Amino acid sequence: MRPDLLLIVPIASIYGAAFHLWRGRSFRDLAVCVVTANVGLALGHLAGQFFGLDVPTLGQLHVLEGTLCSWGLLFVATRLKL
Repeated sequence: MRPDLLLIVPIASIYGAAFHLWRGRSFRDLAVCVVTANVGLALGHLAGQFFGLDVPTLGQLHVLEGTLCSWGLLFVATRLKL
């Protein structure tokens, strides 16, 4: 398995846990936040690869695009009442 894909899970889980500490209320919210952050980071990484943006990466992982997409999806999930 490629290292950039292996980095998605721990980084996104940290994002989801941090967002839950800030906005979450229950254990269900934590699970939703972690899953949403993982999906967002993966989508952002794929978008970074597809568009070939010239921004700093962590190895082959497009962290900036993934972070923006991950946090964006977390805010959308909150607006939709998780």
